Parts: sequence; C-alpha cells; structure tokens
Amino acid sequence: MKRLALGALAAAVMAGLALPALAAAHPLGNFTINRFSRIEVSGPRLYVRYVLDMAEIPTFQAGHIDARLYARRIAANARLDVAGRPARLVPLRTALAHPRGAAGLRTTRLEVILAGPVLHGRISVSYHDNNYRDRIGWKEIVVGTATPSTSHELRAYPKNLLQSPLDVSSVTTTLAPHTGRAIPPQLSSGHSLEAPDRIADAGFSSLVGRSRLSALVILASLAAAIFWGAAHALSPGHGKTIITAYLVGQRGTPAHAALLGLIVTVTHTIGVFALGLVTLALSQLIVPDQLYPWLNLVSGLLVVGIGATVLRARLRRRHALGHRHHHHGPSHGEVPSFRSLLAVGVSGGLLPCPSALVVLLAAISLHRVAFGLVLILAFSTGLALSITGIGLVAVLARKAFRRLSFEGRLIRLLPAVSALVILAAGLAMTLRAVPKVS
Repeated sequence: MKRLALGALAAAVMAGLALPALAAAHPLGNFTINRFSRIEVSGPRLYVRYVLDMAEIPTFQAGHIDARLYARRIAANARLDVAGRPARLVPLRTALAHPRGAAGLRTTRLEVILAGPVLHGRISVSYHDNNYRDRIGWKEIVVGTATPSTSHELRAYPKNLLQSPLDVSSVTTTLAPHTGRAIPPQLSSGHSLEAPDRIADAGFSSLVGRSRLSALVILASLAAAIFWGAAHALSPGHGKTIITAYLVGQRGTPAHAALLGLIVTVTHTIGVFALGLVTLALSQLIVPDQLYPWLNLVSGLLVVGIGATVLRARLRRRHALGHRHHHHGPSHGEVPSFRSLLAVGVSGGLLPCPSALVVLLAAISLHRVAFGLVLILAFSTGLALSITGIGLVAVLARKAFRRLSFEGRLIRLLPAVSALVILAAGLAMTLRAVPKVS
C-alpha cells in the first residue's frame, strides 16, 4: 500500500513537471523595471529612442498602461542639457506590447521616440535618465546609431550580467548636426516588439496558469508545488546554516526540528500574503522590491541576537561549571527555549519567495484565488518538509557525535563553536544588507 501511494505521488509530481508551461519569466526577476536610451542625430535634430521593459509585478501594479501618458512622464523625467542649458524632449510616437511572463502574468515593453532640439554646430550634450531611478533593473544608455547595445535594446540580456546588470543613467558627449533632413528613429513592431528576452517558466509559478483544471491536473499541480517548495528550501537562504548550527549546539530534539520547520513555513506563508497585500493595496506608497533589503537586515539582526544570546548563555554556564571541581564530563548545551526557536524560525522564513508572490498575483488576475492559495500552502508544505529534514539530520548528527565519547576540548567547545557560527552568519547577513538599505 505504501509503495502504491509513493508511486502515485511520484507520478503526480512527474505529471505536474511535465505539463507544458504557458509562459516565460523575466530573466532579471519579477520585480525589475529596465530602461534603455539611444541618443542619436538625424539631420540637424537630436532624438532619443527610449525603451521601458517592466517585469510581471510592476506591470501588475501599473494596471492599465496609457502609452501617451507614460511617454509624457518619461520625457519629463529625462533631463537633456545642450551646451549647458536645459533642452526640451517631446514625445513623438509610441509602441506598446504586453508579452506573457511568469504564471501568465503580463510584462510590458514600451518604446518612445523623443525629439530634442536642432543642433547648431558641434556641441556638448548631457543626458540624465531619472525615470524609476530607485527601482532595481537594467539601466543602459548608448550614443549613435552604430553603437551596439549590450542588451540589444532590452531584447537579449547577457547571461553573465544577470546578477550584476548595467547601471548607466547619465552620459555626456559631443554631437554635431548631420546633413539632410531629420528623420525620427523607427519603432519596433511585430515579433521584435512582442517577443523580448524571456527564460523558460516551467517551475512553481507556471502551475497556476494551466488552461484546464481537471482533478488530475490539480492533484499533479499540488504534488509539483510540494516538490518545488522542497527544492526552494534547498536553495540559498531560509537559515539552513543557522538552524543546523543551532540544533547541533543546543540540546535539540526531533520535535524541535519539526517545530522549526513549521515556524519557518508559517512565517514564509504570512510574508507572501503580506507582500501580496502591499503590492495590491499600497503600491503607491511602498515598492515591494524595496522591502527585501529591510527584511534581509531584520533577519540578519535577529540571527546576530540569537548567536549573541546563545554564546552568552554558553559562557555563563561554562563559568559556573568551572567552579565545580567534581564536574569532568562534556557539556552538551542548553535545551532550546520556545522564544529562541521562534527567533531562529522567523529569521529563516522572513524573506518571501518571489515565485510564490507571482502565483498569488496571477491567481487573483485569473480569478483562481482558491487554487492559488492551495498551491502556496502546498509549496509551504514542501518548504516545511525540507527544513524539518535538515533539522533532523542536524539532531541525528549531534547524537552520533556524542556517541563517539570524545572527552577532549572539541566536544566541550561544540556549543560555543555553534554559537559563534550563528553569530558570524548573522553578521555576514547584516553587512550584506546594510549597503542595499542605504
């Protein structure tokens, strides 16, 4: 019977993974707003070809996009100085498309042709793009029609630069008028406009967009969501190092490991719903991607506090035991308190998975809210299983280590070393988060 159940679960997972994905995800992430400007001269006039590429979540927040209104905003926020004096940029034409992204959500590609002033002789030109300057994403400016674009005008982002995208928002150059009449740059159309660079979306976020929801598809999707949740827990983050060090250094039990997995999962699920609420209701006041550095900082400070508390308790216990001359056995740490378990679990689950947020928003957009919520809960279940499994391995490893019956300094220092590992991990998280917050 158990073999049959396991076989059915495996088949459901494989079916869920084999179901065709309906869309593709933005290569730079679901939160990004990417900008490109090409400054060129035709005849005596200066032009700017502007491209805006918005990923799934900013597009969802924007709702209906009026291309002309956006073009006017872009022109107003792009500063052009000619010979040290401000010059006006006027929108001429626009082209707008909404390619499908992760979970079937729309993305946005907007192209705008801006007309600048007539140039009288060779002259200095400065251009500053102040649009969306506080949003994460690709920022590129090139000068001249013959100059190649690193991203092919936001159509093909180089894979080696996805983790460190270009960040060019201003340029100063010297331009001169050309002979002949002024001809504005051409806008993209057809496939060039509708099919920008995207990566295959066959993961968790693709599940909510299935065209037909039969019982088998729902079962397969839930099994696949559990699988993706477990796999996500094994990716960087979610406090695996901290949980392992904590349970090894303290007198952790399988029950503590299970409780930690539950706390991480509940925190993560609440975080997804809270971030979804922010995205839907407070988009004009709070930008979701700007919350992540703060959440990273809070998580890091929590871990620092945990490490410092555990280390202080360990040193106090060591000092107290030092006065007992009859004590010669190894110390195995303290029994974890619920407060410390809660802090460790919250620090591991504080950062919501962007894919889970995409699933929530897509479910709302597709009027499949119940299905989306169930998928997120299944994803969280997979997350809990992995975190609990990691905790159990740590507990069993600690027990096996104790059975070796070492009497030396190594076994006596194990709780203190574990506390130092937690403290070091928290300091590293905090130091990485501080520059992004500031």
